[in-house]
Amino acid sequence: MSKPPDIITGDTEAPEIAEAAKQGLVTPASERRVTHDLWLSGTEAPTGTGRFTDEGAQEMLLDEGPEVLAGQRGTLVVDDYGDDAVSDEVTQIINMGPQHPATHGVLRLHLELEGETIKRVKPIIGYLHTGMERTAEALTYMQGPTNVTRMDYLSPFHNELAFSLAVEHLLDLEIPPRAQTIRILMTELNRVASHLLWAATTGLDLGALSMMIYGWREREAVLAFFEKTTGLRMNHNYIRPGGVAADLPDGWEEDVVSIEKTVLAGLTDYEGLLMGNPIFIERTQGVGVLTPAECFAFGVTGPMARASGIDFDLRKAFPYSGIENYEFEVPTAQHGDVYDRFIVRFEEIRQSLRIVRQAAEAMPLGDTRTEDRKVTPPPRARIDQSMEALIHHFKIFTEGFKVPAGEVYQAVESPRGELGMYLVSDGSAKPWRLHVRGPSFAHVQALPAMLTDSLIADTIAALASADPVMGDVDR
Repeated sequence: MSKPPDIITGDTEAPEIAEAAKQGLVTPASERRVTHDLWLSGTEAPTGTGRFTDEGAQEMLLDEGPEVLAGQRGTLVVDDYGDDAVSDEVTQIINMGPQHPATHGVLRLHLELEGETIKRVKPIIGYLHTGMERTAEALTYMQGPTNVTRMDYLSPFHNELAFSLAVEHLLDLEIPPRAQTIRILMTELNRVASHLLWAATTGLDLGALSMMIYGWREREAVLAFFEKTTGLRMNHNYIRPGGVAADLPDGWEEDVVSIEKTVLAGLTDYEGLLMGNPIFIERTQGVGVLTPAECFAFGVTGPMARASGIDFDLRKAFPYSGIENYEFEVPTAQHGDVYDRFIVRFEEIRQSLRIVRQAAEAMPLGDTRTEDRKVTPPPRARIDQSMEALIHHFKIFTEGFKVPAGEVYQAVESPRGELGMYLVSDGSAKPWRLHVRGPSFAHVQALPAMLTDSLIADTIAALASADPVMGDVDR
C-alpha cells in the first residue's frame, strides 16, 4: 500500500516509485497509472503565485506565500491597472460574488474602494467552465447544436444558427427558403424574449419590482410558442445543419400575431413605468458609461456598442439567412450609459417584431430541410418501407456525416452582440476544432472601464446593463 501524498508539497509516490524502478518493476505505463491514481486536487507544489485567476491558484493550501495570502485576504489586487499592494487604512477591497443574485451568474468582482468610490475592478471568471468547445470535438456535426445551444442559454437559437451556418458553409449546402425564413422568425423572437428578460431582471436590480413581473409576463407568450414549436422552452436543438428540425405548428400565424400584440402593449407600459421615473433616471443616466473608443478597445458589440453610438449590426454588415430581404432599423444612442441601453433594447424589440411580421407574411411553402440525403435523414414513413432507408437512418445518427476539410468563421447578431464560431474540419464527421467568440466575454472584460471612479451603489446597474450570460463567458 502506498503512502498518501503530502498535502503541502504535493509529493506523491516518488520514493516508492524510485525504489520500484531500481528493482525493474516499474514500466512507463505502470508509473503513469500509479501516479494518476494517487493524485489529489490541490496537492501540487506551490510554484510562485502566478495570476490569481490561473487554474488552481484560488485553492487555499495550508502554507502559502505572502503574495498569495495578500490576494486571498483581499489586500492585493493584481490587474492591468497596477499591481501595487494597497494599505487597508486608505482603501478596502470587497468581493462581490461569485454567489450574488445581482451578478446573474457565477461572476466574481474584486472591487477596491476608497470610501464609496470604486478605484479598481477585477472581474474573475471560470466558475462555470463547461468545456463546451472541447466537447464539440467529440460530437458529430449532427450532435453539435445540442451542445452549443447551452452556451448562451438565453439565446439558444442564435447559438444553433451560428454553428449550423458554419457547417453548411463547409458543406456548400443550399437551405430551402422556408427553412431560412423560419430561422429568421425564431431567432428574432428569441431576441425579443432575451431583451424582455433583461429588462425584467435589470428593473428588479434597480428597485422597479413591477418590471420583473411585467417582463416575465410578456416573455412567457414567446416561450410558450417556442415550446409549441420545438417541444422545449430553452436549449431547443431546433436549428440544425441542413434546415430546421420540424415545420411550424398548426395555428402559428395566430400565435405570432398574438405575441406581437402582447409584447408591443407591454413595451408601452415599460416605457411609461420607467423612462420618466425620476428615481430610474437618477440611477441610470451617466452610469456605467462606455465611450465608442472603449467599445472598440474591449471588443464590445451589440446593444452595448449601439448605445454608445456605434452604428454596427451584423445583420446589416454581414447578412445571413436572407435577413437582408427584410426592412428594419438599427437603433443607436449617444451617451453610452445604462439609460441609453434601455432605449436601444426597447427599440430593438420593436424592430425584431417588425422582422417577425414580415417573415410571417412572406413565409414560403416548401421543405424545411435540404434534399441532400447525406445530411438529412430519410422521412419517417420511408423507414418502414425501405431497408436502405433504415440503414441510412441508422448510419447518419450513429456515425454522422462527413464535412470537407477546411476552416470557416461564421458570426450572427445575437441579443448580446457578435456571436462567432470558428470551425475547423479535417474531413471527418466531427469538428477538429471549434472556437466561439462570445459577446458576453467582451462585456465582462469592459467592466473595469465602466465602473472605475464610479460609486459602489452604481455597480449593480452597470453590471446588469451589460447583460452578461456566464454560460457565454466560460466555455
